[in-house]
Parts: sequence; C-alpha cells; structure tokens
Amino acid sequence: MSAFVPVPGHATTRRIVRQGTGAEVVQGDTVTVHAKGTVVETSKVFWSTKDPGQKPFTYRAGVGAVITGWDQGLLGTASGGVVELNIPAHEGYGADGFPAWGIPPDGTLLFEIEVLSIQGK
Repeated sequence: MSAFVPVPGHATTRRIVRQGTGAEVVQGDTVTVHAKGTVVETSKVFWSTKDPGQKPFTYRAGVGAVITGWDQGLLGTASGGVVELNIPAHEGYGADGFPAWGIPPDGTLLFEIEVLSIQGK
C-alpha cells in the first residue's frame, strides 16, 4: 500500500490500496464503484455500497456530480483499482456538513473506493 499523496491542485490526498489493471478514469467517463465513507473525526461509517440493501454507485467522473475531493481524487484510477481518499471539509460537505448522513460541520472524510467498471465518454 502506498502513502497518501496530494491530488494535483487540491487539498485531498489519495493512497493506492490496490493497483488496477484496466483503463483509467478520465473526465466524462461513467464510472461504477463500491464505496465506503467514514467521518475521520468520529470514525463513523456514514455510507457503504456493500451494506445490505445497497448496490454499487454509478456517476459521471470529473464533472461535479459528486463532492470535489472524490470527483478529482478518483481520476486516473484504473479499473479494478482501490484507492483511499482523505477529503478535507472544504472539498467535501463544507461548513454545513451533511447532518442526514451524520457528517458534522467541517467534517473530514475518508473514502475507500473500488473501481468496478468504466464506460468511456
């Protein structure tokens, strides 16, 4: 497992847990992932696509469809890869947090994201 490194141009940092072997995520791709989000300050898991009743999450990469830290932090990850993203509040849910999910104001987030599939733009 590698060390956390900065995402270029952002405060979010990323660490490769498992190197992927397929195509890499680029802006505009439709990406399907498994994801687990944890609030760093409380160690509370607020979302996991592997929980009962949940399913993989699909979104469009690099176009602002998800929080900035995730949107930019997953770019360049290869299919089959797993990364951890450490996302400061201002690149996550900010000063308001996301109370419905238990994310406090100014909460730092740690996501573990596995790229299941990538469909090019």
